[in-house]
Amino acid sequence: MAIRINLLSEAQELEDLRRRDPVKRVILAGIVVVGLILVWSSSLMVKTMYVKGDVNRLEGNLNSRTNQYRQILDNQKTLGEDTQKLQKLEQLATNRFLIGTLLETLQETTIDNVQLLRLKVDQSYTLTDETKPAGAHALPKPATATEKIVLSLNAKDLSPVPGDAVSRFQDALSSAPYFQNALGKGSGFRLTSLGAPQSDPDGKTFILFTLEARFPDKKR
Repeated sequence: MAIRINLLSEAQELEDLRRRDPVKRVILAGIVVVGLILVWSSSLMVKTMYVKGDVNRLEGNLNSRTNQYRQILDNQKTLGEDTQKLQKLEQLATNRFLIGTLLETLQETTIDNVQLLRLKVDQSYTLTDETKPAGAHALPKPATATEKIVLSLNAKDLSPVPGDAVSRFQDALSSAPYFQNALGKGSGFRLTSLGAPQSDPDGKTFILFTLEARFPDKKR
């Protein structure tokens, strides 16, 4: 029987040991792990880029919406101011003091033996400055003008009994629908002066007197 001798058996055993070296396996495993980490990091970088792009897009939309919101608030403020001005103009046009209506009422309100000599309308205004708004988009309190009107009537009483027609003329004016509406309930004309009896060139006795009415203050 032939006997075979492998002269390379020792070298082959060394090669097998080298191949089965745990350090090499650890190195290979480390390379694999590092490769996986690199792949995972790359995927995270790609996702981060996408997320950053979305964030930038959302910030752009938010800034655009913010500018639109501010523009809307500014437009709303301008509209409110214009509306206030329009209301004030309409109020001034519809509630202004009309001399023609006053004269027509005086023409229709007459008393025997009373002659109207002089009409005086004292119309003054007290101005109040505009109040600045508390907030950036709040409406300011507009400037106002308080209207004060005082009506004075100088008349002559020619009644047979001097002064007899003064109170009747005063009552007639105070009860006129125009003055009741304009002066308010409970208000009317008051006697501010009553002269002494006098005689005209024809020898007829008369008395001069003055009636006054104060209209309620109105803000314009």
